Amino acid sequence: MSDLHIRHATLPDIDAVLRFWREAAEGTSISDDRDGVARLVTRDPEALLLAECDGVLAGTVIAGFDGWRCHLYRLAVHPDRRRQGIGGALLTAAEERFRALGGRRGDAMVLDRNEPARHAWRAAGYAPEPQWSRWVRRLDG
Repeated sequence: MSDLHIRHATLPDIDAVLRFWREAAEGTSISDDRDGVARLVTRDPEALLLAECDGVLAGTVIAGFDGWRCHLYRLAVHPDRRRQGIGGALLTAAEERFRALGGRRGDAMVLDRNEPARHAWRAAGYAPEPQWSRWVRRLDG
């Protein structure tokens, strides 16, 4: 594998991250805009992890911790870089962050229709919890 480096995103990374998500991530979120990502990076500067190979953005994950639960969002690896250990390296970095913060349980947001992602999460040791159903309400309208 190329030289892999994982680091925290900074405000100047926002446009590159948004472009990356449009290409590499399945689906979009209402928070996938400059303001949403800026709020994340400003509020929790260590939450958005970037994987770079030879200085080029190859993967992302958001490792959010609210003081009680550990939440994983936006695990995405560039299509040309998949199956090279980048997603696993991002998850390892996220889980290390959680353990350092005292987190004990991680959960991941995974689209039902994204079967490759569901397979990747299972391979990483995550499993769906059938007893839980996700309930959502948009707050912006």
